[in-house]
Amino acid sequence: MNNNILFFLTPKAMCSYLYDDYTMRQALERMESAGFAALPILNKRGEYRGTLTEGDLLWAIKNMCYMDMRQAEAHRIMEISRRKDNVPVRVTTSMHELVERASSQNFVPVVDDKDAFIGIITRRAIIQYCSQRLFEEE
Repeated sequence: MNNNILFFLTPKAMCSYLYDDYTMRQALERMESAGFAALPILNKRGEYRGTLTEGDLLWAIKNMCYMDMRQAEAHRIMEISRRKDNVPVRVTTSMHELVERASSQNFVPVVDDKDAFIGIITRRAIIQYCSQRLFEEE
């Protein structure tokens, strides 16, 4: 198996993400256009701040905006209680730890030694690689 986790990396330039100063409405629109149920949150310095899910947004709209989309423009996404942030790994992380993280997260954010977000590794990429290796003789 490949021992370099960068083999699986989807670089930041190819990722969809949110900025931590986005409003709830901006986040909803970005998630809808990207087609993903969860997106990483970055600050303007490019540092990973957390993960926002559709469920987090749904409950925030119900509880903070009373189902009023105009109020969704008045709230920033960092005001939202998030059920669980995807825990990032560094580029030096072992394959064992990466697979461990991916078993409980649909994507794993990757940061450099200055905590700058450099991309994600999807669970799908790891499973596809393992599947190819496992069934290559077929």
